Amino acid sequence: MYAPNNFKQTDIRELIAIMREYPFATLITHSISGIEANHLPVTIVESDGGMAIHAHIAKANKLWQSVEQGADVLLIFNGPNCYVSPNYYPTKKENGRAVPTWNYVVVHVKGNISFIHDEQWVYRMLDTLTKEHEAEQISPWSITDAPVEYIDKMLSAIVGIEISIDEIEGKWKLSQNQPDVNKLGVMQRLIENGQAQQVKISELINDLQ
Repeated sequence: MYAPNNFKQTDIRELIAIMREYPFATLITHSISGIEANHLPVTIVESDGGMAIHAHIAKANKLWQSVEQGADVLLIFNGPNCYVSPNYYPTKKENGRAVPTWNYVVVHVKGNISFIHDEQWVYRMLDTLTKEHEAEQISPWSITDAPVEYIDKMLSAIVGIEISIDEIEGKWKLSQNQPDVNKLGVMQRLIENGQAQQVKISELINDLQ
């Protein structure tokens, strides 16, 4: 990933925070079948031994057959992003020197993939994933809410994924290359526009001040 120094994010806490806030990741793999992208909800596991990503795919997805155990893979976590118009820059009125751009936050994770067929492992992973995403529900759904025989049938149709993390890199492109007056202009206009992604980008720009 191309990331000029002023756009690089090296704070591991910030990187993990984005991964947790935007856990629907894109998994990029390469095999004899070529380059492939799969989109997966993931959970992040931290331990004394390091960090790993847990996820799952349908057994009908031939990824687990085409990609070798231990193969290098890339996961992309796309955070908030939005278009930035030249009209947001006060300096445009002075000299016209402005072009459109896109502000965004993204995290790339490189690691080695393993496919897991142990149904107990898969059950624990799904239970963790479900609890994370049901936490804000008024009445959180649990795997135990469904009939045992139904869950057993579902488990037999799933393959677990574990990615041991080797490298995490982030890019926070948040108008750092603009003078303060333009940063303020971007923040103000994004807030005025009111869309969730734009407001989030405005907040992140402010955090860098």
